[in-house]
Amino acid sequence: MAVEGHLAIVDGLLALPLAEGDGFGHHVRVLQATQDFWDDRSPEAVEAAEEQIDASLQALADVLTARWGAPERVDLDPYLWGEEPAPEPMAELCQLSSVMLVWWPPTGGRWVALSVGQADPEFPVELRVAMSDVPLHGSA
Repeated sequence: MAVEGHLAIVDGLLALPLAEGDGFGHHVRVLQATQDFWDDRSPEAVEAAEEQIDASLQALADVLTARWGAPERVDLDPYLWGEEPAPEPMAELCQLSSVMLVWWPPTGGRWVALSVGQADPEFPVELRVAMSDVPLHGSA
């Protein structure tokens, strides 16, 4: 999917409500996934897949940066290893990735994040978008 398709998904998520009342809400979508690696985990296959996802991440990040400014790099490890259970969507994202890029759109009180991750070496590499109003560790 081209960056225009990814951007349409991001914009669609921005239009959705997050939660009712005083609760926090979130949305997570897989924007792109590579093939799985059950049959071929060769370095060449993995490297080609990672390059494809990285190119998509960079293209979308460039568009979001043009819209909202430079992203904040958020370390997801504290959510994975914290004493308290992590709130969603970080509980899901920290299982797949150690970092996400976060933008703060000027309206709505929510953040938008991109992350790249893989659940297991045989599984696809995924580019995900997350959107939430859940407070982030160490963020404003």
